[in-house]
Amino acid sequence: MSAQTHVFHRAPKTALPVAAKGDGIYIVDSEGNRYLDAGDAAVSCLGHSDPEVTTAIKAQLDDLAFAHNGFFTSQPAEDLADLIISKAPGDMRAVYYLSGGSEAVETALKMSRQYHLETGQPNRSKFIARRQSYHGNTLGALGVGGNLFRREPYAPLMVDTSHISPCYVYRDKRDDESEVEYGIRVANELETEILRLGAENVAAFIAETVGGATAGVIPPVEGYFKRIREICDQYGVIMILDEVMCGMGRTGTLFACEQDDVVPDIVCIAKALGAGYQPISATVVSLKVYNAFINGSGAFQHGHTYLGHPTACAAALAVQRKIKKDDLLGAVKRQGAALVEKLHARFGNHAHVGDIRGRGLFQGIEFVADRATKEPFDPALKLNARIKKYAFEDGLICYPGGATADGVRGDHVLLAPPYIISDEQLDELVEKLGGAIDKTFTDISG
Repeated sequence: MSAQTHVFHRAPKTALPVAAKGDGIYIVDSEGNRYLDAGDAAVSCLGHSDPEVTTAIKAQLDDLAFAHNGFFTSQPAEDLADLIISKAPGDMRAVYYLSGGSEAVETALKMSRQYHLETGQPNRSKFIARRQSYHGNTLGALGVGGNLFRREPYAPLMVDTSHISPCYVYRDKRDDESEVEYGIRVANELETEILRLGAENVAAFIAETVGGATAGVIPPVEGYFKRIREICDQYGVIMILDEVMCGMGRTGTLFACEQDDVVPDIVCIAKALGAGYQPISATVVSLKVYNAFINGSGAFQHGHTYLGHPTACAAALAVQRKIKKDDLLGAVKRQGAALVEKLHARFGNHAHVGDIRGRGLFQGIEFVADRATKEPFDPALKLNARIKKYAFEDGLICYPGGATADGVRGDHVLLAPPYIISDEQLDELVEKLGGAIDKTFTDISG
């Protein structure tokens, strides 16, 4: 670990090991320690040393590293957009490139607002989102997000947003209703809020298809998003799905919403799009949205310097081709099922594991002080931070989080290992996670 740094890190008081090398699904630090990567924010879907991707990046650099998008397109950008649209659900039509998930969400918000201007509905400026959501750290994305901890310091700067209930079966479904009935009930909150605000004032509704970092992976129930789609259509509201974390194969299909048989107006993708080999994200829009710009002003009043960066697009194109060539969507389904089985075998009867949930290689474990009442632990215990610390010391990167239950209380661990993880590496993941959890509960019980 470096004794002195001039890098302004996320936690400036904390010294970090120096990541020196990638070896499959492992990161090796400068002292030779190896870390199984099962939770780097669901980015490294191909691990850290794929030769086909690095070869593609080098080849693009030999030809052209960068050309400004205000003057040129590039072949990698065109080819990647063709591939994305060919695999996208419904009538998705065009791809707007960016450099990260927050930018993709920010773009979707601005795009939905301008869509209404282009179609003669200038009053539509309100956004509706869900509690316990996370959509990014730029001000617009943070404003629509429902992560209270991240929002609090910047609350005076944010756009006013309405937040309705998430689709959170473990905590919110009543005993007297089925999952489908529960899903319709919470989806109908959207209609209630649209009517409260006045439909003529609402621009868009945004939701993570599968809830990610803030709530510890919460998949929707059957029928939930179909009802959301109906409501958005009825009141002329743009439906934005945030698949920054759960998309591009993480749940077993390229777009997570394929499993819910629904097509949004705009979908945001990132993380597994480029697998971390280059910074890239995209806002993918439907024919309806695209045509509003083409038939209207013909210009989107937005932009960043690195849109459609040729090298980033070449990297993402290689990543997506590798996912297809090696049938890694099939691997996600198989290894996801194996991971779920191993997690239930190891933690299913644990006194403080309340829920194990997810889709594919996107799984979450929620911890509770009491399984019967689902009472969360006292946040002062910093349970999730302890798990992260012990796991990292033992060579496991996982993604714990707090405030899971209600924005203040609750702890979870999110797991998002690479699509190439083997059976033996799944065993290593669960063993090391189990050791970290055991040490944590020994701490707090002592």
